[in-house]
Amino acid sequence: MMWIAVVLGGAVGTAARHALNLATTRLISTPVPWATAAVNMIGSLVIGVLAGAIAAERLSMSPWVRTFLFVGILGGFTTFSSFMLDSLTLMHTGAPMKAGLNLAGQLALGVALTFGGYYIGLRL
Repeated sequence: MMWIAVVLGGAVGTAARHALNLATTRLISTPVPWATAAVNMIGSLVIGVLAGAIAAERLSMSPWVRTFLFVGILGGFTTFSSFMLDSLTLMHTGAPMKAGLNLAGQLALGVALTFGGYYIGLRL
């Protein structure tokens, strides 16, 4: 049953990521690195909120639901490998400063959003 949670959640997360990629491309015409950054930041905030709410015992979920959300949806939605490829693409296109800013910015903001989300979750 847990595999079903992963597969179903992964399908939802992957579809949501693709929708955000398309929306970003329509809005700013170039998805690299903005679509990946948005996905990673949203995922960081959501996982922080959920973890904080669970830790504060304001939210409880069965192992199946937790697997569906954390491993499935958020695993399918967030895009660490795409984040790395975007950075490599920026390097190869002669934009090493942008690549460095992309790496440092997403890591710093992702950690901050995860912590912030966790504390929001604790106080829900």
